[in-house]
Amino acid sequence: MSSRATDMNDIADSTDIDVPALLRKAPSSVEFKKLRKRLLRQAREAIGDFGMLPEGASRDNKPKWLVCLSGGKDSYTLLAVLIELKWRGLLPVDLVACNLDQAQPGFPAHVLPQFFEENGIEHIIVREDTYSIVTDKIPEHRTYCSLCSRLRRGILYRVAREQGCEAIVLGHHRDDILETFFMNLFHGGRLASMPPKLINDEGDLLVLRPLAYAAESDITKFSNSMQFPIIPCNLCGSQDGLQREEVKRMLQGWEKENPGRLGVMARALGHTRPSHLLDRKLYDFVNLRPADGGTELEGGEAEEPCGASLAMTAKLFAAE
Repeated sequence: MSSRATDMNDIADSTDIDVPALLRKAPSSVEFKKLRKRLLRQAREAIGDFGMLPEGASRDNKPKWLVCLSGGKDSYTLLAVLIELKWRGLLPVDLVACNLDQAQPGFPAHVLPQFFEENGIEHIIVREDTYSIVTDKIPEHRTYCSLCSRLRRGILYRVAREQGCEAIVLGHHRDDILETFFMNLFHGGRLASMPPKLINDEGDLLVLRPLAYAAESDITKFSNSMQFPIIPCNLCGSQDGLQREEVKRMLQGWEKENPGRLGVMARALGHTRPSHLLDRKLYDFVNLRPADGGTELEGGEAEEPCGASLAMTAKLFAAE
């Protein structure tokens, strides 16, 4: 390993002979290097913030992660980021890339094996005909995503166990997390999203999302610049009117009108106040009573003023 490999400020050029094969294709422009550093920093922060690495993990005591590759921009970017963090000595983990070939008609089964071989990436290809199951069980006009994801997740859990992995790693990003939040809000009647880290129902595997802080727009730019061989999902992607697509368009519209809004909303998911919501299981409203001596309680007024009220007050004063 290069002695400078741990320096996050020194983005390697494609001409560096010790760079992993995948990174030799990286553009050398200043703009791309800034994008690359941002994605590396965000992934490293997410891994640290949510304790994705076990305590004591080191070069001599490394966990093993199954990195799930669908052939889309998100999972390619995830793999590239993890490979670079590992190369820099910042991620003491053994990585195994895994593609689940779900036997969709027309699926280019040669693309990912060729990509892995060309870049010297340890990998496993699993073929399971979940396509026939999904199309048989779900009417054509209904959304396939729920059943498809359950079947896929079960297979990946099995493969992770067989490979001796402690976690499966997915390419979901900040925008996916926000979309899921609003899907649950609008259609599920609950405040919930995709957690960056969770444990499966059996309790023996972790599910990790190191790109939880990364914007989809950055991932798109990175993927396009790296010229990854994208494989479209023709199973779900061919269905019009999906609720998730409607939410995506809504969020993208908000971001276009007010750049930075998605980042603010994403930060809000990490700053909840149960005393200012309506969930009686999270906060004891029933026993909330005034305290003697004017002691301030957790359920008091918000410490920070509401942005909407501040804007309205400024508008009123401006009109005078």
